Amino acid sequence: MPVPADAGRAPGPPDGGWGWVVVFGAFVSIGFAYAFPKGLAIFYKEIQDFFGTSYSEIAWVSSIMLATTYGAGPISSILVNRYGSRPVVMFGGLLCGVGMISAAFCTSILQLYICVGFITGFGLALNLQPSVIIIGKYFLKRRPIANGLAMAGSPVMLCTLAPLNQFLFDNFGWRGSFLILGAILLNCCVAGALFRPIGAGTAPAKTQVPEEGKNALKGKITEDGVETSGPPNVTEEEGGKDCFEKVNQYLDFSLFKHRGFLIYLIGNVLMFLGFFAPIVFLAPYAKHTGIDEYSAAFLLSILAIVDMVARPTTGIVANSRWVRPRIQYFFSFAIAFNGACHLLCPLASSYTGLIVYSSFYGLAFGMVCAMLFETLMDLVGAARFTSAVGLVTIAECCTILLGPPIGGILIDTFGDYKYMFIKCGAVMVLAGTFLFIMNYYNYRMLAKEEKERKAKEEDPKSVRTENEGKNNWNKDSAQDGRELEPLRKEGEGVKKEMNGTNEF
Repeated sequence: MPVPADAGRAPGPPDGGWGWVVVFGAFVSIGFAYAFPKGLAIFYKEIQDFFGTSYSEIAWVSSIMLATTYGAGPISSILVNRYGSRPVVMFGGLLCGVGMISAAFCTSILQLYICVGFITGFGLALNLQPSVIIIGKYFLKRRPIANGLAMAGSPVMLCTLAPLNQFLFDNFGWRGSFLILGAILLNCCVAGALFRPIGAGTAPAKTQVPEEGKNALKGKITEDGVETSGPPNVTEEEGGKDCFEKVNQYLDFSLFKHRGFLIYLIGNVLMFLGFFAPIVFLAPYAKHTGIDEYSAAFLLSILAIVDMVARPTTGIVANSRWVRPRIQYFFSFAIAFNGACHLLCPLASSYTGLIVYSSFYGLAFGMVCAMLFETLMDLVGAARFTSAVGLVTIAECCTILLGPPIGGILIDTFGDYKYMFIKCGAVMVLAGTFLFIMNYYNYRMLAKEEKERKAKEEDPKSVRTENEGKNNWNKDSAQDGRELEPLRKEGEGVKKEMNGTNEF
């Protein structure tokens, strides 16, 4: 009896159903991961006075938290590959709660660095990566929409946390506020509980497979439905592997040979040099021009509201049949558009001009964030996305830390904010242009490689005998490169199924 064709494969993305509940859970966890470090700034003045520290010393709390959130990306990816998204997010929510509750009892700024910066930051990292990864397992056709809705959690949470933190600060002080915020962050555990493994509740009923068929299967399905190959005695083989090989099982370093991944990585590392600095200095720039503090703070609210609408809208547009095949170009345009807004910001000297700038900046910021992970998954595929996210975030960590300080140095040197905006705008326009040109080159190369592969397959000489066919297939695999690996694996799977059917 032949082995069923789908016996050892993971179930496909359902593109709906429980997936929308998963999107809601990702909405909550991603929102906390991105918005929480920004919302803590309201407590810094009182903490600075309490501990008698400088502003730069207290500002390191958010810097360490952001650095840990992005720098712990590879660790989060390894844990997701090993245990699945649900337990990792739940453990991350627990760490966030413990970190903030512990911070309420700190007696020195160094203890705040540890509790808020490292512990809470690491917990946020365990919330961010799995939430993005799980969406790719539940959605394929509607994935841009799902990503856009999930990423909208950041502006929604930012709009919610800002007034909430002010209310808590006025009534309970910073220590009482940290206790309450720690309890609120435990809701990330609830969000993680919604991440039902796709292989458990959504997979079709198991098919009875004969004993011979079971022996023929070489793959197994992990908790999240990811297929991993290997013989039953893989544990014995691991004993002889060195540390690098064991880590490579969970973090795919072969991605650095992937042309599309390298293009994305270089473009994003360059982009983040100018991505966050304008948000940090928008309100101070408005005050510098003579605008009162409440009106200056309202500019951030305008930015967040427009961002809130822009993210799901961008997801819908990116999912259309006109944009989806060209989503890399759309992402490049969004980055360049973001940079253009910053280049024009110094012309907005009045409050009305700053409102216009904040509106366009919110639109551009939302467009970039909505497609940030979707374009990466489009390049590397869902199977390698977990490793790709971890490797990208650790590289982005450096430029995220450097961006605002470089902007601050320019402000201190020239005594004017316009040079900071010009620097950020120029960097982002350069990043968008680089991604557009290199993605065009990548698509041309992929088309050329695909054409050569088809030409070799249609060559009559390559199908004279079964052995010659296998040799030609191996030769093509060696020449094509990493880009066509999923296609080659699919072809090999079809040949194995055909051979298995003939044997039985």
